[in-house]
Amino acid sequence: MGIKCALQDLPIPGKKDMHSSLPDEAVDFLEWRWPQIEPLFQNRTRPSQTESNVLEWFNEWSVFSKLLDESYWRLYDATTINTIDQEVEEKLKHFLDQIRPQAKSAEQKLKEKLLNSGIIPAGYEVPLRDLRSPADLFREANLLLLSEDKKLVVEYDKIIGAQTVLWEGEQVSLPQLLPVYQQPDRESRESAWRLAAERQLADREVLNDLWVKFLKLRQRIAANADLQNYRAYRWRELLRFDYTPEDCYQFHQAIANVIVPAAQSIYEKRRQRLGVTTLRPWDLEVDPFGKPPLKPFSTSEELEHKTARIFRQVDHQLGDYFEIMRAEGLLDLENRVNKAPGGYCSHYMSSEQPFIFMNAVGIHDDVQTLLHEGGHAFHVFECDHLPFFFLDVPLEFAEVASMSMELLASPYLAEDQGGFYSHEEAARARIQFLESMLLFWPYMTVVDAFQHWVYENQGAALDPANCDARWAQLWERFMPGADWSGLEEERRTGWQRKPHIFTDPFYYIEYGLAQLGAIQIWRNSLKDQARAVTAYRQALSLGTSVTLPQLYTAAGGKLTFDEITLRQAADLILETVSELELDIG
Repeated sequence: MGIKCALQDLPIPGKKDMHSSLPDEAVDFLEWRWPQIEPLFQNRTRPSQTESNVLEWFNEWSVFSKLLDESYWRLYDATTINTIDQEVEEKLKHFLDQIRPQAKSAEQKLKEKLLNSGIIPAGYEVPLRDLRSPADLFREANLLLLSEDKKLVVEYDKIIGAQTVLWEGEQVSLPQLLPVYQQPDRESRESAWRLAAERQLADREVLNDLWVKFLKLRQRIAANADLQNYRAYRWRELLRFDYTPEDCYQFHQAIANVIVPAAQSIYEKRRQRLGVTTLRPWDLEVDPFGKPPLKPFSTSEELEHKTARIFRQVDHQLGDYFEIMRAEGLLDLENRVNKAPGGYCSHYMSSEQPFIFMNAVGIHDDVQTLLHEGGHAFHVFECDHLPFFFLDVPLEFAEVASMSMELLASPYLAEDQGGFYSHEEAARARIQFLESMLLFWPYMTVVDAFQHWVYENQGAALDPANCDARWAQLWERFMPGADWSGLEEERRTGWQRKPHIFTDPFYYIEYGLAQLGAIQIWRNSLKDQARAVTAYRQALSLGTSVTLPQLYTAAGGKLTFDEITLRQAADLILETVSELELDIG
């Protein structure tokens, strides 16, 4: 209740007429050049802040900051939608070279002016804490380097987006092979898997070269900020005030003790059901009950329509939010050649809209991805009433929003609930999803532990062969279950195929922590669904007005790294899977 009252009392300024010269639409702001933008910052540096005018000053800053932020994301999104669009790539490079560095420098002056004033309006304590960290981290020497890092991300996306193979007479992207991995014919699965792996290995050297560029660049960024390594830099950049690398190591060990044995039991059960001597990598997606692959939808329109009905079952308002996205063209769901990998949700701050990007190919994972990204989108809708400074939600809680939605939506996958499947198919889908949650924690640990090793051993990590070796060691420790004999090179280079390692360093532990929080919210929903959803939405609406642990508490869970909570979560998953297996004939 205290958190809710604090938010209700938050002073939120209104918009100013002085910004009437700004374009109404962010897409028009994309055409502005630095000489037009610079006066916006200069006008904010002249007046002195006082207790009476600081909120007005905050708002004036917010208006054009949102436009700048949205400009970047619209350009970035356009490069992922079509990785060979040279025109939009040049526009993004211009923004990164000519506008972003100068805007960051000008923004730093505003931060220093505010922080030096000593004024902290009531309710703004946490956002100002979050503002101080990047202000202290700022270095002029890093502006162009940070832009260069963003351009290397575009290069990575182009390399991965261009990976195609010839399958059954048709040139297809690698994600378009995913349905083949669910086919009962083992020989076909293996052929597709090996074909994809061969194509990925063909880019091994170019990705190694790109990796060295990333690493050297990030070492320079950390050194310029007077920090020991890039991990220390990212820890501060990601505003990690509430946990440390040591807490991550504790979480890794808890996963090793609790989840790895549970994962091994799942793999062994799969092996027995498939009747194979050992599980191979191409055996991990096929239905272990011998059932045909789930085919939830044929078109993206069908995916949208049925997902919209599920969201409405979870909460009527959430369903309305998703319908807004459909009407406004804020979804790009289908996989295509020359489309960047993965899925994400952007936040268009000025337009107060989310945008969902993904690569649907007609499998159940696509349903889960859209439910996941829908949770991110709902976070945008729920907290967009807040000022700009309250919108930079901690990633550890942003992922609670998305992962909780996957679980809250899971009871509505059956057709008679508005979803995609018969009751038996819905049970299979839920089992697949719940088991994947358990299996994800060890994989998350490999990714996170790998990144800790990289930035603690920057010299060794400059040699990709050392990275291969470290990845293989971590895989053997945390990912027992599948037989990779004869596929050692494919396994060793797995780090090249995890985009976060290249594009979003250290953004992965969030998924593991958030998944544990989401399962706590799901547990609450099993007792009282309406109350759990109300708490969930209330927590989303807080933005970053309170601390990370308080956000978890508001949602009905807790931020933790301990074995006890992890074991409770694993037990709930395994118990639910056992119950769902009774529905499969």
